[in-house]
Amino acid sequence: MSDPRPLPKLTVLLASPRGFCAGVDRAIQIVERAIEKYGAPVYVRHEIVHNRHVVERLRSLGAVFVEELDEAPADRPMIFSAHGVPKAVPAAARARNMLYLDATCPLVSKVHVEAQRHYDAGREIVLIGHAGHPEVVGTLGQLPDGAVALIETVADAQAFTPRDAANVAFVTQTTLSVDDTAEIVAALRARFPAIAAPHKEDICYATTNRQEAVKSIGAKSDVLLVLGSANSSNSVRLAEVGRRAGAAAYLIEDAAALDLAWLQGARTVGVTAGASAPEVLVHGVLDRLRESFDLTVAEAEAEPETVSFKLPRALVE
Repeated sequence: MSDPRPLPKLTVLLASPRGFCAGVDRAIQIVERAIEKYGAPVYVRHEIVHNRHVVERLRSLGAVFVEELDEAPADRPMIFSAHGVPKAVPAAARARNMLYLDATCPLVSKVHVEAQRHYDAGREIVLIGHAGHPEVVGTLGQLPDGAVALIETVADAQAFTPRDAANVAFVTQTTLSVDDTAEIVAALRARFPAIAAPHKEDICYATTNRQEAVKSIGAKSDVLLVLGSANSSNSVRLAEVGRRAGAAAYLIEDAAALDLAWLQGARTVGVTAGASAPEVLVHGVLDRLRESFDLTVAEAEAEPETVSFKLPRALVE
């Protein structure tokens, strides 16, 4: 016998934009097309993007994920993840005569080029980022050991002592908190007024747009649900931004990870997805909420994203 009591009302504010960015979309297409062209298996160094659902789907198509090149046979294609790799990695692939495809996001590659430009100009380079993140490892690995100093916090910026305070430059990881990074940059500029900055901000358009969208809906939401993996830097940052905006924010892999107790007493819930989280996960959360609530869904207005990146020539010939 069904329960005659009406379901409690709940409004969901969907952030826009959310989900896949152009760099993630390109990286996934590279794996899919490589499997189509060369057959399975193709090997991928590191997770192609930081999302378990994406990785598992590509694995089901024939992708094999490894951490190092020597875990893969030399006669099968190798794909480098969207986060970028140290220069030593493609050099090692060439030494083994491996066919490799580089899925590094072009906006990450831009940071690599900037770092090289500063190094060639004789500047001491600061990288603002999170230690151990694959993107940071890749950027550090563009230059000789010790050429780049990693700064994670304002305290790091205040403690940094360059050889020549008049000849310093900075670059940043692309998936950082816009506000946190601005504080670190301000601390660096206060100490080194002549510090060379990127021609255009390194934090990518997708990270910035998704954080701005969360600020907008987070201020109107009791709870914010962020679809994304715990090792996804941009997804973690979205939850942090949501908390700063005043919402109780939770980072969840999918609908199965949603604890309805978090929503007790909530009238408005914001929902977004990190740049490596597929839209199907958002629909899964909405379906789960409809089971327990009389749901009203409103999509936030936003400027559409029109950025797209070309695939490697080897896959479109």
